[in-house]
Amino acid sequence: MSQRSIFNRIFNIIRTSLNGEQRDYTQGNLSKAIFLLAIPMILELSLESVFAVVDIFFVSKLGQHAIATVGLTESVISLVYSIAIGLSTAATAVVARRIGEKNPDAAAHAGAQSLIIAFIVTAIISILGVVFAGNILSLMGADAKVVLEGAIFTKIMFGGSLVIMLLFLINGIFRGAGDAAMAMKSLWLASILNIILCPLFIHFFGLKGAAIATVIGRTGGVLYQCYHLFKGKGIIRLKAIHFNYDPKLLKSIVTIAWPATLQFLINSGSWIFLTRLVAETGGTTASAGYQLAIRNFIFFLLPVWGLSNAAATLVGQNLGAKNPKRAEQSVNMTAKYSAILTGSVMFIFIFFPDFIMRIYTHDEDIIKYGTLTLRWFGSANIFYGISMVMMQALNGAGDTRTPTLINFFCFWLFQIPLAYILAYNFHLKATGAFIAVPVAETMIALIAWYYFRKGKWKTISV
Repeated sequence: MSQRSIFNRIFNIIRTSLNGEQRDYTQGNLSKAIFLLAIPMILELSLESVFAVVDIFFVSKLGQHAIATVGLTESVISLVYSIAIGLSTAATAVVARRIGEKNPDAAAHAGAQSLIIAFIVTAIISILGVVFAGNILSLMGADAKVVLEGAIFTKIMFGGSLVIMLLFLINGIFRGAGDAAMAMKSLWLASILNIILCPLFIHFFGLKGAAIATVIGRTGGVLYQCYHLFKGKGIIRLKAIHFNYDPKLLKSIVTIAWPATLQFLINSGSWIFLTRLVAETGGTTASAGYQLAIRNFIFFLLPVWGLSNAAATLVGQNLGAKNPKRAEQSVNMTAKYSAILTGSVMFIFIFFPDFIMRIYTHDEDIIKYGTLTLRWFGSANIFYGISMVMMQALNGAGDTRTPTLINFFCFWLFQIPLAYILAYNFHLKATGAFIAVPVAETMIALIAWYYFRKGKWKTISV
């Protein structure tokens, strides 16, 4: 095949994936199916990560207290992300299964019921976050100045929890239906609005301007989602009847969602502990370097979430179509692509972390801690990629309990004690937290691969 033919084939796949055409992912070329789903998912999350980097770039100009405030707040608000991801995981699994069974009306009904749950949960979180914003920062180890300057930022971010929840959840519904392009477009709209508004609002309102811009941008993305969810021409179209109280379906969604939520809460709780440990042992400077590095780590790693989400959709739809062999093949193939991608990024983290950090700051102490973080995290990058695909494949099958138990063991019973021992007993301080992360992630990859190979996920009913 000539180079021109290869280029044309790649271009056609990309164009088709971005057009958002309805396709049957339970048959046909599997490699093409992966890329048709993964390309918009990768682009969706990549632009979100671009915003995260742009956001911290402008916030960093306000000083290390502003950086620490954003980092500490987002470490806690990641609990909201965890619940949102947990609900979206359940929505993706159930919607994908119904689509695989060729029952789009039942898929729409499942999506509507998951939205009911989201509204109830978010109301509670928002009120608690707004009322106890200052206390949250204090509990995270922030000094008095960070609490004084950052409380309003934290209040605004928690007050806008609903749009975070809906943005993730509705995109989970779209992904379950195989409409990855729509999920991409909505997050792109939210991220572009954020990128435009962030420097403008920071200029006029300071740190709280960053929070205002984020909430406005995500609100724009949610409004776009809702229009296409209720008025669009996609395979999923919600109607009033779909919101009728359905206790059996609500229970089914919650049964899948609560382990998935706990799974990501465990993950987030571990990151919160590490964030606090870094702040305690290294101070504000170490915390700032760590936060800058984390943003860039996520920037390079989030595209792997795109591949992982593609695997989850393919598993759900093919199990719905009674084709577990194709579901397994899709995961193995996706894991291979993920390993290639993360292996390339590993090279960048190990050999060029200093260059990355100097884009944001010229403070040598912050650069030192950021460089250490990127090098240690990058050392296990391939294992991150494999573990993400395997865990999402299990989630996509509706087996959310197994990944939850893996996370609990590897993060709370292994990573947290290891980080503490390295930091204090071995006197490595913040570096101990950096080392514990890649060690734990490698263990997660191996255990998740083992349970995926056992194949129990093929028998899960949703």
